[in-house]
Amino acid sequence: MKTLKDFNFKDKKAIVRVDFNVPLDENFKVTDATRIEAAKPTIDAILAQGGSVILMSHLGRPKGVEEKYSMKHILATASKILGVNVEFVSDCVGEQATRAAANLKPGSVLLLENLRFHSEEEAGDVAFAKALASLGDIYVNDAFGTAHRAHASTTIIAQFFPSEKCFGNLMAKEIESLNKVLKNSEKPVTAVLGGSKVSSKITVIENILDKVDHMIIGGGMTFTFVKALGGKIGDSICEDDKMELALEILKLAKEKGVQIHIPVDVIAADDFSNTANTKVVDVNQIPDGWQGLDAGPKSLAIFEKVIMESKTILWNGPLGVFEMESFAKGTIALGNYIAAATEKGAFSLVGGGDSVAAVKQFGLEDKMSYVSTGGGAMLEMLEGKTLPGIAAILD
Repeated sequence: MKTLKDFNFKDKKAIVRVDFNVPLDENFKVTDATRIEAAKPTIDAILAQGGSVILMSHLGRPKGVEEKYSMKHILATASKILGVNVEFVSDCVGEQATRAAANLKPGSVLLLENLRFHSEEEAGDVAFAKALASLGDIYVNDAFGTAHRAHASTTIIAQFFPSEKCFGNLMAKEIESLNKVLKNSEKPVTAVLGGSKVSSKITVIENILDKVDHMIIGGGMTFTFVKALGGKIGDSICEDDKMELALEILKLAKEKGVQIHIPVDVIAADDFSNTANTKVVDVNQIPDGWQGLDAGPKSLAIFEKVIMESKTILWNGPLGVFEMESFAKGTIALGNYIAAATEKGAFSLVGGGDSVAAVKQFGLEDKMSYVSTGGGAMLEMLEGKTLPGIAAILD
């Protein structure tokens, strides 16, 4: 796996694919700079060697050129975080971009305009990728969040750098962390899979059953399993067409010696609202008109024991509707158990939008071994897929 360590960037122009797709408020101010901060170590390392950096990214989903999606809105934030005055060019290919790249001095950073202002980016157009490639000497992919897309800047461009290409620090760390769970994990390994739908996690479950000792199933998908096993789930969310599959997963897990842990009790509510009436009920005895919205105390006690005995933990998906305070206790408790196990020496990887949002919201981010930056990309790796953005560098 080629990384920054394999190159000397002195007097070289590194063209770096970053994921600066950050949220902006109505005044076009960056509201969460996590992704820019995540790319800083890679940019710093190249500049420290006397190289220059050309940054390319997309922002939002523009239909052609849309001012509100211009990368210029993030210039001030990027300059502040990187500690250098980031230059900007109002296109990513063409005469202006070529001139700006050619004039870039060592130690300088240039930000190109939004790649997706050109439809050729998402189409994976070869000529567009070649035009981007002509701007730099070494290609660095540091955008894990888009590694599962075969776009011009994430995949196709790599062919124009037969040997002068590598992963940035963020990408390398993401791949390393996932491999630590999937390929060289210390046992016992526990996967916690939450969220509302079994259907979105099927391939993940199937792929990781060979690699885990315990699987905790939480969130809304609990009820598809419970109903399949003959339980009463009241008005809880359920994918009736996936019940047979849920039973197959349980059978397969048993054959492979994997212990599956489903909540035994839940916090049930008479309405999907933070102010609903609530009560603790057995997971398979939820009354009509009530729905399970969080894991109950007995379930949490079981989960705590499993987590505390684990050496490798993967967490993807919350245990309840944590966005509502009344149903956040289970997810917070789980986060605290994983934090405690990590402190004790376990390796913990958190990924997927909701889990990442939860650890950030509850101040647990620094207590995990690694928090992934790419939801979709991480899921596809957990499904056992080869990501085009990774394959292009390894090629």
